[in-house]
Amino acid sequence: MSQAEPLGTIALALGHGAQLLDTSPELAAEQAREILRVEPHCAPAQLLLGQALGQLGDGDGAIVALRAAVSLQPTLAEAWLALADHLLVIGATVAADNAYVQHVRHSTRDPEMLAAAAALLANQVPEAEARLRQRLKQQPTDVAAIRMLAEVAARIGRYGDSENLLARCLELAPGFHAARHNYALVLQRNSKIAAALAQVDQLLGREPRNPGYRNLKAAILGRIGDYEESLQLYASVLREYPGQAKVWMSYGHALKSAGREADSIAAYRKCSELLPNFGEAYWSLANLKTFRFTANDVSAMRAQLARTDLSSDDRFHFQFALGKALEDLGEYAESFACYNDGNRLRRASLHYDGAETTAHVQHSKALLTSQFFAAHRDCGSSAADPIFIVGLPRAGSTLLEQIISSHSQVEGTMELPDIAAIVRELGGGGSRRARGLRYPQVLAELSSVEFRALGERYLAATRIQRKTAAPFFIDKMPNNFAHIGLIHLILPNAKIIDARRHPLGCCFSAFKQHFARGQAFSYSLQDVGLYYRDYVELMAHFDAVLPGRVHRVLYETMVADTESEVRAVLNYCGLPFEENCLRFYENERAVRTASSQQVRQPIYRSGVDQWRQYNEWLDPLRQALGPVLDAYPGVPVF
Repeated sequence: MSQAEPLGTIALALGHGAQLLDTSPELAAEQAREILRVEPHCAPAQLLLGQALGQLGDGDGAIVALRAAVSLQPTLAEAWLALADHLLVIGATVAADNAYVQHVRHSTRDPEMLAAAAALLANQVPEAEARLRQRLKQQPTDVAAIRMLAEVAARIGRYGDSENLLARCLELAPGFHAARHNYALVLQRNSKIAAALAQVDQLLGREPRNPGYRNLKAAILGRIGDYEESLQLYASVLREYPGQAKVWMSYGHALKSAGREADSIAAYRKCSELLPNFGEAYWSLANLKTFRFTANDVSAMRAQLARTDLSSDDRFHFQFALGKALEDLGEYAESFACYNDGNRLRRASLHYDGAETTAHVQHSKALLTSQFFAAHRDCGSSAADPIFIVGLPRAGSTLLEQIISSHSQVEGTMELPDIAAIVRELGGGGSRRARGLRYPQVLAELSSVEFRALGERYLAATRIQRKTAAPFFIDKMPNNFAHIGLIHLILPNAKIIDARRHPLGCCFSAFKQHFARGQAFSYSLQDVGLYYRDYVELMAHFDAVLPGRVHRVLYETMVADTESEVRAVLNYCGLPFEENCLRFYENERAVRTASSQQVRQPIYRSGVDQWRQYNEWLDPLRQALGPVLDAYPGVPVF
């Protein structure tokens, strides 16, 4: 098309380009560029270019073109929907959600839906929810309204409600693929991994090249330890989105878990190169534990922290990372200041009330007595497959898992969310405070049949995590210590191992750690000290009412006399001793926790007393621990 041609031919050219999309996206892109040379402000041509580039595997270029399209013509609904799909791939979930709402806003002329979409875009969640509920009273099968209400529920953390709404949406409209994508995401968040995988596979069956679906499947496969396919999918997405820092970071996480340390470092480096102010890339390097920053890295982190426009999220990630770099350099005073600032900033963004943990301990002690367990002696599934490792994060549980999973009869999995999912359901969902009013008290209402069903449900849900024929598997979610009573009732033959570490060493190690999710108690020395104290009190209770049920491993003893401790653990599990368990560092299984690189080395003793370098700043922790600190490794009287 030459510039001499009348602009009236643009509509014909756009139609021709649209026809070319499926058969020849290269020619469709060329057609779009020809139109833009004549009319640079033609939004439909930018949409056509974005669609063509997406099919050609140029995801970054597609995002640029689609952003241009909606900038030129904000009412172009189709462009908003395509942009939302691409934004999901690169991890820009908030922007993707807003783009989808813009799509709804501009694809309908219904004033009620327009008002609901406008409220959601303005993050006026109560108003959006009220409008959508009113809409559904009048039109209960409006699938667009149902999907938007599911988005409202997800924004305020009611993922169970979101899941139910999306299931209803798909029941009414099985071909509503955008809703199915949301459904897969919510199922993943609700730890229903097998169901999430089934949904995304259904989407990929329709659009095998869709980058959003491939990215989601890569993340889901990482949750179940299928790293080979997960890495292949991430690599394929990065060929299309090579300039997207967050995809490089996800790729780095998967590489780290698979034991490819050099490749994970390269991925994190690429991430920080693309986005120098992205603090999480530097923290991801620090979180390798065995990685050492260069002088240039330290200078770069200092420069970022000196900025006044750095986001809170980036700032605390840089503070944790710089704290680690300075610790390695022996500059402990400034290192502590960085850790402290990072924790203070992170703590301000979280809701955590230690009184709720203390209340849970007291409720558990009051209900779960020796008499209660005696009355429920014949409950639960008879399976002996699971080996639970519980305790606090940074107490040596990953080392213990690596040792036991080196046995020929044991498979290591990861920190499984399935016990927590059962607890949420028993507690009625909702906020943690609301659940605390019902759980653990609800356990008194359950029958032996219901306990057995919960045990079988746990075994079925975790089956997707098991890749070998080993008769036993490990679930090392540390926070499961709070649910030992439930575990005993639903799986009375499962093994439970308590990984315990010196209070100052364990708590300060957690304080230095920024966790990807959960562990909100760890961002204050006082909070983490009180949490450790509650943990010891609850474990002491179970030792008293279920004597011998839990086997305890002290980290310091494991380091000092590894073979004796390994033999004792295996004996408790009913397993014969195997030399492989002493050569655990040769085990090439994937490890997802912060200690993933450390457990690929022989045991070293230097980590036992690292907290002593920070001794002068730990008084708030000592005060919170109280008698628990003085009694260690014994237990005070509660």
